[in-house]
Order: sequence, then structure tokens, then C-alpha cells
Amino acid sequence: MGASRSIEIHILGRAYKVACSREEESTLIAAADYLDEKMRGIRDSGKVIGAERIAIMAGLNLAHDLLTQGGGGLLDETRARVMQCCTLLDAALEDQDKLF
Repeated sequence: MGASRSIEIHILGRAYKVACSREEESTLIAAADYLDEKMRGIRDSGKVIGAERIAIMAGLNLAHDLLTQGGGGLLDETRARVMQCCTLLDAALEDQDKLF
């Protein structure tokens, strides 16, 4: 594993510095984006007020999903994101082939 370095992630509009290796960076950013999305959903529902309470509810929801549904749809979401990436890569590679 590579050397640890500090990156900045954003959750609910606040910036946080987090240590990670270069290899873990994209996964950490994706996790932060996913958590931010879940926390914004809870906040926007208007039922929970305060960043700490929103974070606790998001954590409980994610833990519940992992324990009861094997990821709570994460597999389907991940599969869709991978397919989107493959489509983008195919388009980029097709453009690259035209150069030669």
C-alpha cells in the first residue's frame, strides 16, 4: 500500500481532511459522496435536525441496509455506476481509435 497522504472530502457542505493512500483515494471519495447523498436526503426530509443527528441516522440506515439486505441496493447502484464507466471508456477508446 502507498504512503498515506491527506485529501479533502466534503460532507453537508463542510470540508474534512482525511488520510489515505493514493490507491484508496477514489474509493474514499466515492464513499464520502455516497454518505453526503444519504445525509442530504435525511436533512432534506426535515425530520432530523443537526449534523450530528443526521450523521447518526445515516450511519444507522447504512448499517441496517448492510445487515439486512446485503448492502441495501449498493450492489445494483455499483453495477449501474460500473456500466456507466464502461460506456464512457468505450466512447473514449473509440475516439482514440480514430486517431490511428
